[in-house]
Parts: sequence; structure tokens; C-alpha cells
Amino acid sequence: MTEHYFSPKPQTKSSPKTWNYQLNGKSYTFTSDVGVFSKNEVDFGSRLLIEQFNEPVIAGDFLDLGCGYGPIGIAIADRYKDRKIVMADINERAVALAKENALKNEVTNIECVQSDRMSAFTSRQFAGILTNPPIRAGKKIVHQMFEEAHRALLKQGELWVVIQKKQGAPSAKEKLEALFREVEVVAKNKGYYIVRAINV
Repeated sequence: MTEHYFSPKPQTKSSPKTWNYQLNGKSYTFTSDVGVFSKNEVDFGSRLLIEQFNEPVIAGDFLDLGCGYGPIGIAIADRYKDRKIVMADINERAVALAKENALKNEVTNIECVQSDRMSAFTSRQFAGILTNPPIRAGKKIVHQMFEEAHRALLKQGELWVVIQKKQGAPSAKEKLEALFREVEVVAKNKGYYIVRAINV
């Protein structure tokens, strides 16, 4: 069976790659690896989500759900230093890289957790959840992530999602509209949608 970046324990031999990348006008150093989403650079969707995100009005922690090697969580934690950012991924190699990258970039308001979707957070709530969901895991899994994120948001908490039109943005928006009373497309760029859903 082909191994995916959402495998809990990647078996592919490690071959890490490190590069520098500008996000929000600041240079970061990231290391990624085989068996982890986006090995060679910060993918366009993640970059767009980072650029578009604005913090919710309410107090509370943020969750980067499906964090990979950590570019979203690290950039957001660096911008909002008074918030704690939890970075979670099912992939143990990704979680280890996220920890390493947070240390490398001296971003300390971060907690890294291995979690299958929201399974590690059954009794925890967040002010904001950001996700570049694992499209290759299938629509059912992605929509379950939305459902679990909805339950884990505080009142007035916000879910921010990046998804390509050709990979299901319209049906993702429909699913979010079934869960949340307030949903808007914040940005569209190169076929990517940034969708914000508010738990009003």
C-alpha cells in the first residue's frame, strides 16, 4: 500500500531537507522530510492561509490541525506571541519536525501533539482552529475534521480552512454551512479558497 503523509508512523527512509522561506515579511528556516506533506517548500495554500488569518476577538488558544512540519502554527505563533498555539498531526515524523522547527525559529508559545484528527482534544476548546486538511485522506475524513473542530471551538471561535476548488472547496463550504451559522470565503487565489466559519 502506498504510504501517505497522514500515515501515523511513516516507514519511508528519512531524507530531510532544510530551506529558508519568507512568511509575513520574516525569514524562517524549515526542515521537512519524506512521508510528510510538502517536502520542498511551504505550499501555496498554507502560505495563503497564514497571510489571510486574523485572530478571533475572543481569548484562548489556537490549534493548527494537521500541522505537518509546522509552517502555519509557527508563523501564527510568532505573530501572536500572547497566544498558545497547539500543533497537532497524526504523523509522528511531522510532529517531531514541527517541534524541531519551532525550536530552530525560536518560537516558544507552541505545544506539539500527535493526534488522529481531534482525538487528543476531547475535553479542550480553542478560540481558533486553522487547517490545510489532508485532501488525499478523502472527503469523509475532511468533513469529520470539520465536525470535530466545530465541537472544539469556544463560542465566537473561528475555524479557518484552505482548500482548492478542484479538490472540493464548494462541498467543503456546504459542509461548513451545515455546521456553522456564519461562513464566508475570505479569499480566492490560484484556485485556493480561504474559508472562515464562526461558532456564533
